[in-house]
Amino acid sequence: MKAIKKGWLFLFLSIILIFAAGCSHHAGKPVSSGDDSEQGTVANQDSSGTNKDDGKTSVTDSDSKNDTDQSTGTSNSSDKGSDDQSSGTADSSRGASDDQSSSGSSDAPDKNVSMEKITSVRMIDADSGWIGGDGWIARSDNNGKNWSIQYEGEQTAQQIFALNGKQAWVVFADEQDSPTQKRILKTDDGGKHWMTVGRMPQDGFLHFRSTNDAFVGNAHSEDGGKTWVKLNVPSNIIGEPYFHDAKNGWAVTLKDKQIQVMNTTDGGNSWNPVFSKKFMYGLNGAIIRSAGAQDAWVELIGGTGMTQTSYSFFHTKNGGATWLPVVAKSTAGGGPAPGVPEKHPNIPDNKGSKPGPLYVVNTETAFLGGTCPACDQPNTMGWTNDGGKSWHTSDAAFSGFNEPLLAMADDHHGWWITNDNENSSVLYTTKNGGTDWEEVHTFEKTSDN
Repeated sequence: MKAIKKGWLFLFLSIILIFAAGCSHHAGKPVSSGDDSEQGTVANQDSSGTNKDDGKTSVTDSDSKNDTDQSTGTSNSSDKGSDDQSSGTADSSRGASDDQSSSGSSDAPDKNVSMEKITSVRMIDADSGWIGGDGWIARSDNNGKNWSIQYEGEQTAQQIFALNGKQAWVVFADEQDSPTQKRILKTDDGGKHWMTVGRMPQDGFLHFRSTNDAFVGNAHSEDGGKTWVKLNVPSNIIGEPYFHDAKNGWAVTLKDKQIQVMNTTDGGNSWNPVFSKKFMYGLNGAIIRSAGAQDAWVELIGGTGMTQTSYSFFHTKNGGATWLPVVAKSTAGGGPAPGVPEKHPNIPDNKGSKPGPLYVVNTETAFLGGTCPACDQPNTMGWTNDGGKSWHTSDAAFSGFNEPLLAMADDHHGWWITNDNENSSVLYTTKNGGTDWEEVHTFEKTSDN
């Protein structure tokens, strides 16, 4: 009985507690509901940045915004990086494309291209220079030890002229091309890209005084070889005239057995004889170079016979007022040297039996090779470094029965290339003005030759 009473008592107390809890919950609900709703609205406003009451919400949103900014920054940085890289790649592709369309070079020059036949050479400085051959141009920057092919085409690089390590021009043509079909290619970036800038106006030695000022014989360009005008020259010219600049030029004429060197100081409007010699034998050529407005080096080429050619070499530094005979080479096959007495014991001789390549460095220094087709070692070198007062010849003699090539960077540093049908072309260098020559590179022939 007692147990039943206790059970009912426990049940009664439980009912009371349950009822009290229900009343309490109902009484707090309107406040709680209203507060929750307002807090929710403020939180939304804070997240939009229009309410400053809840610092926590504002900081959280600010953190979230900062995260977004960092994300955007990272994304932008990544995008910009990608864009830059893409742009760089695109530029590189455009460069190759432009080069291909403007110069005809391939996308990537063939590193195995045959360099066996060298037809032109030009030095930039003591270590660097260009050579050209049948369908290619190459450059070395370690004094000829190694070469990089920079251009490939279908024609032959007949001559190269360089103003500096960035700017150079190459004349490209086939053997059967007329002078005006010969293309002039130019580089402004050391040979990375080549483009055709014009055509040769005539055969001759292409040389530039500046980026735009160019000459070939009596043709003058003021726009880098795009267009040419002809300057007046005297009649009866032997060889090609040479203009040092737009005003000062030189020419050799032959009339009535009289050799004359003519000079102009007004761009060809008038010509005056500054050298005149009677010569009863044939004059078959003349080569003129000039290292200054008043300077001229003149090679006169006489007769030829029995693989021998007679020649002489003169120099003036005062506009032709006085001339110094630098070399006189008379031969049994070619006859007397032109422009000097038949007997000339006081004028220096040059080695070889015919003239080799001529290279004028400045008003004091000039190199003139000698060749001897009948000799085992046909190529020799001579030079002056005092304006022609004295003549020196190297003890060295090298093989190669085709036309040799010569380029000098200055008084001391030079490249001498010997060529041959049977044997490989060889590059020799000098560091002491031609006294000694060192073999530095052999251009191997291909197996099918």
